[in-house]
Amino acid sequence: MSFFHELKEAFLHLLYPHTCAGCGEELSSPETALCLRCLHELPETGFAPLADNPAEKLFRGRLPLYSASAQYYFTRESLIQKLMHRFKYQGRRDLGYQLGRIMGKQLQASGRFPVDGLIPLPLFPQKEKMRGYNQALVLCEGMAVAMQVPVLGDAVIRPEHTETQTRKGRVERWINMEGKFLLQQVSSLENKHVLLVDDVVTTGATLESCGNELLKIPGLQLSLATLCIATR
Repeated sequence: MSFFHELKEAFLHLLYPHTCAGCGEELSSPETALCLRCLHELPETGFAPLADNPAEKLFRGRLPLYSASAQYYFTRESLIQKLMHRFKYQGRRDLGYQLGRIMGKQLQASGRFPVDGLIPLPLFPQKEKMRGYNQALVLCEGMAVAMQVPVLGDAVIRPEHTETQTRKGRVERWINMEGKFLLQQVSSLENKHVLLVDDVVTTGATLESCGNELLKIPGLQLSLATLCIATR
């Protein structure tokens, strides 16, 4: 690296310092969105290698899953809530991509997710345009690097707008989501094992609705993974 290139990099760093998305501490490497302290503080669930973990129990009797997992516990007024807000609403795709890589590494290491592809839970097009991207797709892009499988971003779409799920109970959420997903790549997914991915699972109604649509495909096996699982 030349002296002038080093000088340019130092000048740009002064103008646009690269800071941790969690605590705001300056980062020395552009390859990470989080400092080591914040990474260490993230509330990992340890679900990935465990059969019959709470994520799988949530869908028992609702979806015939191969495996399920969630990377972190989600609680209000916490570091993970702050990071989720920055990822979803403040354009921090780099953060989502890094968290996706972490998810993918743990799922791959567990040996319980021998999938053929990753399917991000789709957003309603207007919401995706407003937000700038689908957060589930960004997670999948990071996961794909670690798991060495393709992202099937167009496998299922969400053509209709649905009311916000935030203040709805489990039954209301399920009714709100019924019939809201449309399959697009049926023949290419026959007899495949796919991983449906989203950012947070609460009641699981949205994932259940999308999962049931995917399971209409002949021979398809379904697994689920989310970045977070809400705690009660």
